[in-house]
Amino acid sequence: MKALKFLFLTFLLTSCGAVVHYDYEKSTDFNHYKSYNYFGDMKTGLSQLDTKRLIRVMDAKLESMGLTRSEHPDFFIDIFSQDIQNRTNSNVGIGVGGSGRNVGGGLSVGLPIGGQKNTRELTIEFVDDTKTGMFWQAISESNYSDNDTPKKREERFHSLVEKMFSSYPPTSE
Repeated sequence: MKALKFLFLTFLLTSCGAVVHYDYEKSTDFNHYKSYNYFGDMKTGLSQLDTKRLIRVMDAKLESMGLTRSEHPDFFIDIFSQDIQNRTNSNVGIGVGGSGRNVGGGLSVGLPIGGQKNTRELTIEFVDDTKTGMFWQAISESNYSDNDTPKKREERFHSLVEKMFSSYPPTSE
């Protein structure tokens, strides 16, 4: 039963469909950072409306984490993205297994169905201009549709931001 709960939890956490990678400067004291703002000259690679949606969702998340948006911040946030098209998810898998005296093998081939998928790579960086420069970064890759409604876009940004900030501040290894 525990294995089933673990499997369900894993599915739930990965159901957003986004892959997220983190990196950070290990000498950073994250307790020092209490206020933030965005770079004024950000070129996010998103439409103006999507940029506003993303910033609105990020502000809510950062506020819930105890950070405050300020005109004189401890650090700045930079956001940029790029579209990646024509990704195919085809793959081949080979497996061998057995139990008791029986041994079996299998071959599976995954073919992409549904045509071309739009994939967006979104990068969020925390930068301290006065000290260390960039000290935290999250990069996500997820599918999106140009035909999504504004509500669906905001929901997608919400789940993406939740996943991207799930490991902030990082815990020491």
